[in-house]
Amino acid sequence: MTNFGEESSAAVPMLFGDLLALARRSWIRQMAEGLDRLGYDDYRPSDAAVFRRLRRGPTPVGRLVDVVGVSRQAARKIVEGLEQRRFVTTERDTTDARRLMVSLTPAGAAYARAVVEVIDTLNREVTGQVTGADLAAARRVLLEVISVEPRRRTAAD
Repeated sequence: MTNFGEESSAAVPMLFGDLLALARRSWIRQMAEGLDRLGYDDYRPSDAAVFRRLRRGPTPVGRLVDVVGVSRQAARKIVEGLEQRRFVTTERDTTDARRLMVSLTPAGAAYARAVVEVIDTLNREVTGQVTGADLAAARRVLLEVISVEPRRRTAAD
């Protein structure tokens, strides 16, 4: 097996984007496995970001658009799925009836705690295997990857 990023005559090197995609897939799989061990066998990739936001309190669907990085329609579908799983309830904002507020149910609050627990465990495992300098460099690279899209959009306008 070839080390990622290293060339050999028998293999094509893994490109950064490939590694990033594989890392995300691995993280999601590890999240699902960790939550399954805690009794939650239906983890979805959007759950981590959504539940960490909802732990702060009732949140408008429009704010979840920003958190998850999807369209308003996709955010609404995520919320509908969470309602079906009985993790959230929705109601119109008392000050602005156009705004649909999403709140955790007791089952949703318990699931949110489990999500954070698994994230913390995975973070500890990863940070325990690399140096602080490596972690800081990886963070800088990931933030650069995230910031490329808005710069491209601005340049295209």
